[in-house]
Amino acid sequence: MELFEKTIKSNLIYDGKILQLYKDEIETAQGHKSTREIINHNGGASVLAIDDENNIYLVEQFRYAYKEVVLEIPAGKIEKGEDPYNTAVRELSEEIGATAKEIKKLGLFYPTPGYTNEPLYVYLAKGLTFANNHLDKGEALNIVKMPFSEALSKVMNNEIKDAKTVISILMNTQFSQ
Repeated sequence: MELFEKTIKSNLIYDGKILQLYKDEIETAQGHKSTREIINHNGGASVLAIDDENNIYLVEQFRYAYKEVVLEIPAGKIEKGEDPYNTAVRELSEEIGATAKEIKKLGLFYPTPGYTNEPLYVYLAKGLTFANNHLDKGEALNIVKMPFSEALSKVMNNEIKDAKTVISILMNTQFSQ
């Protein structure tokens, strides 16, 4: 069965600082006309930072969309034209004040493919050295150091709900047990 949908017309509804909203007219593979509301986003890069004692470093941030404080790994928006690896290095330093001897890509995932094209890259950082963090203007967070095993338990008990954090911890279980 053919699945590809053809864009007939793309209409920019909103052009913001970090995203654009489009309402596109499409034709399905079966020939039906419909619309798709899509958020265009450059994507993000996140870092699972693990020290030599198998602790991970998370941040607590208030996330307005959910109206709650969310526990998550350091992450940030990829600037236009920026390499995701560089975003990960930058966010590791900005949010928890760390540099790493080794940073490797764990993977790429699509957090919400129903309405956005945002890619999220996940990296693993080891060989950590710490200095002071330097948050973006208006950014507020708490750094949380936690044994990997505790973080994994929090994932399995649905206490950590952030998708990039859940995915990175689960992707790394074979290396950190």
